Amino acid sequence: MVKKLPDKADLRADLDRETQRFLREGGEVKSVPPGVSGKDPLAPPLYLTRRLFAEPRAERTLVPEVVAAIEERRKALQKRQPASKGSARPRPRRKILYDDFGEPLRQVWVDD
Repeated sequence: MVKKLPDKADLRADLDRETQRFLREGGEVKSVPPGVSGKDPLAPPLYLTRRLFAEPRAERTLVPEVVAAIEERRKALQKRQPASKGSARPRPRRKILYDDFGEPLRQVWVDD
């Protein structure tokens, strides 16, 4: 069974509960003037100390029936030939006429 990861609403609710508990137990929130940072200027940058993958790797369960059905649909689509969009009459195309030495002489329109 896969454990549900907390979403933003859950995290906000947990933070709000912890804040209310802190205030009930006699804690107080100090006001910090704008422009003052709470980060220690001598501390290393956050990107060097933060762990990216905190939770353990989740195990995945293969479902062979589903994989087989997907592969079967993919193969069926590859076998299918695209419907040709043949027009009622052939379209003229440009053809280049060359001389005996391989130099282009002129362009003509031909119907195939």
